[in-house]
Amino acid sequence: MSQISDNNKRIAKNTLFLYIRQIFVMVVALYTSRVVLATLGVTDYGIYNVVGGIVTLFTFINYAMSCSTTRFITFALGKKDEEGVNIAFSNALIVHSIISIIILILGETIGLYIFNTHINIPDDRIYAAGWVYQFSIFTCIINILSIPYNALITSHEKMNAFALISILETTLKWVIVWVLVVFSYDKLILYAILMFGVGVTIRIINQVYAIRTFKKVRFLRPQNFTMFKEMIVYAFWSLVGSSAMILSDQGQNILLNIYFGPSVNAARGVAMQVKSAVVGLCNNFNHAITPQINKSYAGGDIFYMHKLIFATSKYTYYLLFVMILPIILEAKVILGIWLVEIPENTVLFLQLILIISILTALGNPLSNAAGANGRIRNFQLIVGGINLLLLPFTWLMFKTQGKPMPEWAFYIQIVVCIIMQVARVLLVKPLIKLSIWEYMVHVVKPCVCVTVLASVLPVFLTFLMVDGLLSLVVITVVSIISVLMSIYTVGMEQVEKDFILAKIKKLQHDKNC
Repeated sequence: MSQISDNNKRIAKNTLFLYIRQIFVMVVALYTSRVVLATLGVTDYGIYNVVGGIVTLFTFINYAMSCSTTRFITFALGKKDEEGVNIAFSNALIVHSIISIIILILGETIGLYIFNTHINIPDDRIYAAGWVYQFSIFTCIINILSIPYNALITSHEKMNAFALISILETTLKWVIVWVLVVFSYDKLILYAILMFGVGVTIRIINQVYAIRTFKKVRFLRPQNFTMFKEMIVYAFWSLVGSSAMILSDQGQNILLNIYFGPSVNAARGVAMQVKSAVVGLCNNFNHAITPQINKSYAGGDIFYMHKLIFATSKYTYYLLFVMILPIILEAKVILGIWLVEIPENTVLFLQLILIISILTALGNPLSNAAGANGRIRNFQLIVGGINLLLLPFTWLMFKTQGKPMPEWAFYIQIVVCIIMQVARVLLVKPLIKLSIWEYMVHVVKPCVCVTVLASVLPVFLTFLMVDGLLSLVVITVVSIISVLMSIYTVGMEQVEKDFILAKIKKLQHDKNC
């Protein structure tokens, strides 16, 4: 019981650090996105998003190995295997060096071919877009080489350091905005160069901190390749899921560019900025609990692992829903206040992307649970395969319809997300002996009830009020109160309510004393 209490306190502390970090990141990101869009213009902003997206296509290899690295380091920590941590870290350094070379080769061959032949870029901006592409490759490689050190920090649950480094990175990106405004050099090229500089700086800081903090962790020359093979196999199957995720995301971006041009990419880019800022707040909760899910599985405590999965799924959904409901209802007003110029389609894109994000959030704890087990072949093949269906279906809709609409891509993605979530539950069940009935009772039922009950009054008010600052304030306040009341009445179990009431009584008692 004491161990569980310590774990819960650690989760709470780490979540707090990550929330402080994300609030800062969100505020600065929203402000800098506004200034960058105004400074670069809609066309250049769209070019940066789509060209950088080509490079991101190749990072699925790195993402897979990143999952493998974090899982094996955390698993070794859960088993209190110091040598296992060293072996996992050493293998990660070797593999990520190889991955960086592969990304460089793919970027300068296949990626360059896509850039030269399939991307819709105005003739007078091709030169600048070429610079953006090259520096995007360099930035990608720098991020790849940082992964083993990032994995050490998160696996040891040093979220305070992770938060501080992220705040520093965000601050540097904020400085970039002012540099763009001051200097008259081609702003698109300058932006790409400065973003590369930030990547290099953060890479150095991560490495220095990890080396000085985890002094027992050291590089070991490969002798026994057992774990190396296990990490490669794990990464290979993670590759299916990560490649599907990135290919569907960036492939969608490219399809939108081909059929509708850079202005639609700009609209999607703005919507993705808002989505990343909002979802980042809730992902912190998931990020803080993931190491505990891995460690509880490694330690054989499956019951506690199930509790963590249910709690993470449900409360991640609640945390996200309380923020996105007023944004969805007042997207037009919010974007009007935030941006100098709103790209066409941005309002609808934002609303649909936020719906997609809340569906995706439910799947993250299940994916983490599958990763903790290690036998992820079928999980990644099936879930990744479903995710990949987004591209052919989107292309088919755009190709066969006389007047295609860009939002169709997001409608298709919503359907795909629902199918993926059903598949995740069915696939995780045998891996960790998860009860589907308990998942429905403890996660699905309360989430659906909260969504329906909390939405009634705010949605009704949107039909009564005229768009403006007053409607934004009223609907935001009513939405938050409505969601919180719904969570307490239909979204929480009695033991959770008793816990909250006990905490409130304790605070009142301490105040009176």
